[in-house]
Amino acid sequence: MSRFAGERYTARKQPLTLWGSVFRVYGPNQKLHFFVKQKAFRFKEAITIYRDESMATPLIRIRARHMIDFSAAYDISTPAGEALGVLKREGLRSLWRDRWLIQNNEGAEIGVIEEDHLALARRLMLHLLPQAFYVQLYGQRVAVFRQHLNPFVARFDIDFSLDTEQLLDRRLGIAAAVLLLAIERRRG
Repeated sequence: MSRFAGERYTARKQPLTLWGSVFRVYGPNQKLHFFVKQKAFRFKEAITIYRDESMATPLIRIRARHMIDFSAAYDISTPAGEALGVLKREGLRSLWRDRWLIQNNEGAEIGVIEEDHLALARRLMLHLLPQAFYVQLYGQRVAVFRQHLNPFVARFDIDFSLDTEQLLDRRLGIAAAVLLLAIERRRG
């Protein structure tokens, strides 16, 4: 079975790392499927998702287009340079409810990742409510990323089971979950 063929994954940020961030994405039976080591103090975001902790086999690259951008855009690609899509944060709109556009390689909007309806209450209650992000592609809900409320370990359950027509490239979905865990958790 391909690492990207699963319907459910769990993404975790390792607590208490000295320099940068470490993320692990587990598949069924808590088997490690993907590993990320994000460097600290990078002015231009660059994240590589690897096959395992040896970091010998890169699988997905996430690169910010600009150093500082309120509506940041991230190009998602394979290590060989095959474009998988673009994730673009809607800056102003995301102040109250996090919202990311999913664009194809030509820049056309094909979907959205949006925080659940409790976003405003969450901001007022100091993040005491866990986040949930809903992924829609071509008007159809295809995935859900649910945060677990834990002050020490940032964790998302990733559920692609709604994508019965296989509309979402799982590589783009895994990249989106890792990016949300890295960026949105840091903001919170």
